[in-house]
Amino acid sequence: MGEAMTDNSTEATPRFPLKFFTSRPNYHWYVVATVCIGAFMAALDGSIITVALPTIDREFNVNVSESAWVALAYLLTLTALLAMFGRIADIVGRRPLYTIGFSIFIIGSALCGASPTLSLLIGFRVLQGIGATMLQANSVAIVTAAVPQKVRGKAIGIQGSALAVGLSLGPAIGGLLIGFFGWRSIFYVNVPVGIIGTALAAMILPIDLHKDASAKSNFDFLGAFLLAVSLIAFLLGLNQGNDDGWGSPIIIGYFVATVLFAVLFYFQEKRHTSPLIDLGLFKIEQLTWGNITGSLSYGVMYGVLYIVPYFFEDVLHKPSSASGLLTTPLPIGMMLLAPVAGKIADKFGSKLPTVTGMGIATLGTIALIFVDDKTNLLFIIIALFFVGVGMGVFTPPNNSSVMGSTPPNRLGVSSGMLNMSRSLGQSVGIAYAFAIFQGVILIYHFTPKNAPVGPLIAGFKWTFIGVAIFGAVALFISLFRGNVEKVALPEEAHIIEL
Repeated sequence: MGEAMTDNSTEATPRFPLKFFTSRPNYHWYVVATVCIGAFMAALDGSIITVALPTIDREFNVNVSESAWVALAYLLTLTALLAMFGRIADIVGRRPLYTIGFSIFIIGSALCGASPTLSLLIGFRVLQGIGATMLQANSVAIVTAAVPQKVRGKAIGIQGSALAVGLSLGPAIGGLLIGFFGWRSIFYVNVPVGIIGTALAAMILPIDLHKDASAKSNFDFLGAFLLAVSLIAFLLGLNQGNDDGWGSPIIIGYFVATVLFAVLFYFQEKRHTSPLIDLGLFKIEQLTWGNITGSLSYGVMYGVLYIVPYFFEDVLHKPSSASGLLTTPLPIGMMLLAPVAGKIADKFGSKLPTVTGMGIATLGTIALIFVDDKTNLLFIIIALFFVGVGMGVFTPPNNSSVMGSTPPNRLGVSSGMLNMSRSLGQSVGIAYAFAIFQGVILIYHFTPKNAPVGPLIAGFKWTFIGVAIFGAVALFISLFRGNVEKVALPEEAHIIEL
């Protein structure tokens, strides 16, 4: 009888991922849905903060330059650590790192909401960013490993849609939460959603089959440090260049540090037996060019997304609430087309949708060059929608080409690099657009705050020309890339006792 009891207790022991999910023929879609929760939350928290900053200014009685660090701390953390956590995931497994990341994200969010001072809020945003980095560094890798090759593009497209939804809904959700419950609620809302996401990750995500266990005792800490410093210096230079002046000593110092630490990182990776980023990966054509075009595409998207609200407010004299709403056709277009583009890539390969998508996005940006104070609002909305549609058609097959050409034991670091490229493209696109805009207006001896309509329109026109060049370069590269030779990966639908 005692023996029977032992058997029963053993059978009752929870086993993860649950067989209830792994035994289903469509198990991989449960994995995709789970990953989309993390992708959505991480993207949402990157955009939701924008509407809260004025309230935070008043709450802590600080100026805009100080509160901007609440947003910047998250972005810096995310970009600087993506490659490192991607590499760690290759060593210890994507499943545990993703689940732990969700837990850190929850704790960081709760602490942000409870922060009594601005300094603590910025510090806890770094903690929250670490959790978000662990989610983003693993999301595409988990999808790539778990989803059969024939529908991989569609799955990556759905994950991309989750990112787009998070980015687009962030300001709207943030505005509602702040209006009803105050600014702290934008952080507290992450807690219940995060708990659900963590539980689902534990119950559903597959066990990793491909780990680089040889690197576990020889992790490249110095390489991680050098890369992080280089990226942080670069982003600080970009973000503060418009305010401090591109020729100021501090900005020049940031870019000198960027180059210096990047060179040191390169030589560290060459000599290390288990480098943070295997430089041999860059010999894979699709991986290298896919990251470059991905970065350029996000430069287009964010260059447009961040400059257009100023056009709505300063030229068309729309209220800020309306300008935010009028920019949503861009992320909506991306959200609607991403899954469709993934299916096209699965059937025809990556080249056709990447070329088509970047062509549409570039045409949408070119259309914006011709807007002025008499332009019909519908024309601008359609142009923005075209940029979003182009991004939606381009991004999933481009990401699929990168991940599909990556060796199985490097999926984590490749996913981290892909997301890092996106963050860099985002930062470069914003800084590039504002630098052109401000520079053109200065030629007319005005500043953006006091410029009349004529110089403002000239500033917008040349900004969109500059952003369209990014799109044209990405289109040219995509046109001469071949189709990816996808790496066939076994499904990681394995059960293990936790």
